[in-house]
Amino acid sequence: MFSDHENPSNIAAAAAATAPSANETSTPEQTAPPASEPVTQQAESANGVPATPAPAPALEAASAPADAEAVAAAEEAAGSEEMSKLMQEFDEKQEAAASHEVVEVKVVAYTEHGVVVDLGGKTEGLIPAAEFAETEIPRPDANATIEVQRSGEHKDGYEIVSYQKVLRRRTWEKIDAAFKAKETITGKVVDRIKGGLVVDIGVRAFLPGSQFDLRPTQNLDELMGTELQVRVTKLNRRRGNVVVSRRAILEEELHAKRAALMETLSEGQVVHGHVKNVTDYGAFVDLGGIDGLLHLTDMSWGRVKHPSDVVKPEQELDVMILKFDKEKQRISLGLKQLAPDPWAGAAEKYPAGGKIQGTVVGIVDYGVFVELERGIEGLVHVSEMSWNKKVSHPSKVAKVGDAVDVVVLDIKPSDRRVSLGMKQAQPDPWLLTAEKYPVGTVITGKVRNIAEFGAFVEIEDGFDGLVHVGDVSWTGRVKNPHEVFKKGEPVTAKVLKIDAENRRVSLGMKQVNDIWGDWFKQHKVGQIVKGKVSRIATFGAFVELGENIEALCHNTEIEDRRRRDEGTGGYRPTTGPLKSAGPLEPGKEYDFKIIKISSETRRIGLSYRAAVKQIERKEIEQYRSASKSSSTATIGDALKSKLSAR
Repeated sequence: MFSDHENPSNIAAAAAATAPSANETSTPEQTAPPASEPVTQQAESANGVPATPAPAPALEAASAPADAEAVAAAEEAAGSEEMSKLMQEFDEKQEAAASHEVVEVKVVAYTEHGVVVDLGGKTEGLIPAAEFAETEIPRPDANATIEVQRSGEHKDGYEIVSYQKVLRRRTWEKIDAAFKAKETITGKVVDRIKGGLVVDIGVRAFLPGSQFDLRPTQNLDELMGTELQVRVTKLNRRRGNVVVSRRAILEEELHAKRAALMETLSEGQVVHGHVKNVTDYGAFVDLGGIDGLLHLTDMSWGRVKHPSDVVKPEQELDVMILKFDKEKQRISLGLKQLAPDPWAGAAEKYPAGGKIQGTVVGIVDYGVFVELERGIEGLVHVSEMSWNKKVSHPSKVAKVGDAVDVVVLDIKPSDRRVSLGMKQAQPDPWLLTAEKYPVGTVITGKVRNIAEFGAFVEIEDGFDGLVHVGDVSWTGRVKNPHEVFKKGEPVTAKVLKIDAENRRVSLGMKQVNDIWGDWFKQHKVGQIVKGKVSRIATFGAFVELGENIEALCHNTEIEDRRRRDEGTGGYRPTTGPLKSAGPLEPGKEYDFKIIKISSETRRIGLSYRAAVKQIERKEIEQYRSASKSSSTATIGDALKSKLSAR
């Protein structure tokens, strides 16, 4: 029988070179040589191969002995046997060549056993009916000329020939030529198997599922019975394996279409396309042969949670080409660029200090994002969410979707940023409280926290004041605030200072009973006051002017240096306690003149000698005014009068 992988042209050529004519019949008797010819010469005629000539019988007869005839008879018998073998081999070669020969014949008749064809030379062949039942080969018309392959078999007076094998051979030749030339073949889907489809292109070929389309196809079962244009990608005729691809054709068409489209595209151009697929970071848009990426950030001026919220697969839309790399065939697309940029007039629409209502669209650890309009979002930092509460997390104050009032703190359209504040849209409770407790107000609050430099006292919820260690006592110095304050204990203090810019309040405990402040209000520099010397120091005398109010009269202000150094060389002993400072003695009252006042440091400077001089001048002036009525009065009389008064 005929093998599919044999080359029919080679087989036919071999058969034509060795076989006799179709209407000739060769037999050993017809080809046997005459008795007078040598055997070797007949062998050359039969096989077409030169042979070595044998010696002529006439010469042998001349030199032969008496039994030459017996020898000649033996040689003749041996030659006949060799000739029979050669003729048998020739017949076998002719029969083998004829069994694979492809010949063109005419259809003679149709019988129940098959189709009868004319092989020529009064020989008929039979194509078995089974060949037409097992395949889809069309039945040849009567008197049609077809090609068949001879098998060398005979049955019921017919030579069995095959029409199917020739068709299969021609089909393989056609497929092989299409494979080498990369031509397109039409086939029909006949079966669905694991991994792909079976396509009939004359033989059963395998079409992998991945090679059906440019994109994965989910349901291949729907393709049963459809005709497809395919291309042979792998071919093994010996094993009968053929692999085809439809995707290869589509890719070539796509490349050609893409190359033509690339010549027409440019940045800034608005093109029409349809969405092929949507991902988490954007969408791929088919522009008609080439795909472009529409990134999530270029879909809308506003916030987009997921690309599917803006576009859907197979949706048609217009987009703008933002970037175009012709070499890499990459295109970046934009959809929001087709709409006006809301930031263009944002500075005029949302000036700093303006109040507006927005919607919370996002919450992060450091604040919330508020949408003022589609495409413009501002950040409310966590520090700008409440005046008097420490916000642990923005979600404790606002939720996504909440409508909130905000104030524009700063706007930078070039950077597409706007800073917002929620607390600024509400009255500042700190300022209200500051107005409620002006400087000088005495408050009572609980100690909220203790530091090295003092204690924080809660005046109201969210409104604290600091009592510094220097404002605890007029007389004692506080080294450790923990010795004076206890957390949670009430404290009475006076508001000393309000720093609205830095939101700070200074409190003082010692100022609640501010005897110094009252004294300062009633006295001024140059005034004569009475005071009791409380103690003497090396540098002067301390004078008590009131309860817990002390002033210093320095040595230089007690008496003149000249008078102080007369006599014993001064009134300051070198050892032992100081009992006096010139004329000043502890426990006695004297008149002093105020020469210095420092309300901040609570210090008062006095002068005894200045007071004495001022009193003397006053007495002289009084005496002069009184002596105008007496013309005999003199200054000496006034001095005598003063000394006698002492």
